[in-house]
Amino acid sequence: MTKHTFHLGTFAAAGLAAVAVAGCGDSNDTSKGGGTASTKNVSGSLSIVGVWTGDEQKSFQAVLDGFKAKFPDIRVRYDPAGDNVPTVLGTAVEGGRPPDLATVAQPGVVAEFQKKGALKSLDFAKPTISDNYPADFVKLGTIAGKLYSFVFKGANKSTVWFNVSAFKNAGVSPPKTWPEFLKNAKTLKASGVPAYSLGGADGWTLTDLFENLYLRQAGPDKYDQLATHDLKWTDASVKTTLRTMAQVLGDASNIAGGKSGALQTEFPKSVENVFADPPKAAMVIEGDFVPGVVATKTKLKPKTGYDVFPFPAVGDATNAVVGGGDSLVLFKDTPGGRELVKYLASPEAAEIWVRRGGFSSPNKNVPASAYPDEITRTIATAIAKADAFRFDMSDLAPASFGGTAGQGEWKLLQDFLADPKDVDGTAAKLEASAAKAFK
Repeated sequence: MTKHTFHLGTFAAAGLAAVAVAGCGDSNDTSKGGGTASTKNVSGSLSIVGVWTGDEQKSFQAVLDGFKAKFPDIRVRYDPAGDNVPTVLGTAVEGGRPPDLATVAQPGVVAEFQKKGALKSLDFAKPTISDNYPADFVKLGTIAGKLYSFVFKGANKSTVWFNVSAFKNAGVSPPKTWPEFLKNAKTLKASGVPAYSLGGADGWTLTDLFENLYLRQAGPDKYDQLATHDLKWTDASVKTTLRTMAQVLGDASNIAGGKSGALQTEFPKSVENVFADPPKAAMVIEGDFVPGVVATKTKLKPKTGYDVFPFPAVGDATNAVVGGGDSLVLFKDTPGGRELVKYLASPEAAEIWVRRGGFSSPNKNVPASAYPDEITRTIATAIAKADAFRFDMSDLAPASFGGTAGQGEWKLLQDFLADPKDVDGTAAKLEASAAKAFK
């Protein structure tokens, strides 16, 4: 599984540097050369640069084959660039030869391309996208009142994966609320298995935990304000969430390897701890990509060996999901490009990949029955059904604050894992780092 899938912010630094050059095209011009053709007589050639390689590339090609069946005179060439998409696109834009379309994993990179005038508006497809996507996703792709992107492939980061035997031996069931979650953790510890496995060596796992708690405690509006630094990290809402986060981090004896061990545990190992037989921990708090990370290293089977539950509700929070995803953008406005955009925004296109597996669609009109198994169905449909969906906050921030190892949010939350009592000091340091990055 490619790195962009389980942390999209990692690659923003290279991407932002690459696109901080003169772009090309008029981002507000959707009429020149585009037309409104919507018949199968449209012809031409299209190029699309994307993040998907390996099995994901094969699945996307199956989606493009579906488009070819509808528009046989349009030739589409897909060029996989993996995690190097921001750099590849930045170079292409600088050279005046961007592809027709691309998929980008970081909204911050999309915003930079738009700011430089390199992107074309997708307003021509807004009726289709609005019909098929929840309002939060339309909002995510909107810049200065115009639609510039939509998430084709999503990721649900509001999931908790657990070892079925550990839960059964402790006599606990998947919790629905935060108090139940904490009560289960104490019971699991008493049964002889630490409740939590934390991949603290990868700071992004800690930002994911903070974001899930903050969205539920502070609400979507403050989440948006904090993401853009319109709200300071010294705000009382941040400190409240840090204190809640400390309820997980504070008991070293209930973390696999203790705090020092967690800080040396990378994300894949944190999953192995839970998917082992016997388990070294009962739960790992991370996204829908968890099983694929150690699929070849575990003998446990889904449902009987390991299972998943939604991140528990905190207080009166509504059904909320923090996630990530790969968004489609348009660099050249042509009749063929418009048809491909509208096709990819349809449930028909998404369903092709959904049935192949390894795909979560934010498209609310994709039937749940299309997902190949119960676990995938549960976590994937939660994205489209969420009352509030918010993109991974660290992916929205400048990379120097939200996506760079050894500094910013990653480093400061690792320090907080080491000393979860220092709420005020951590908030102050987060604010100082954010203020510098958002200048």
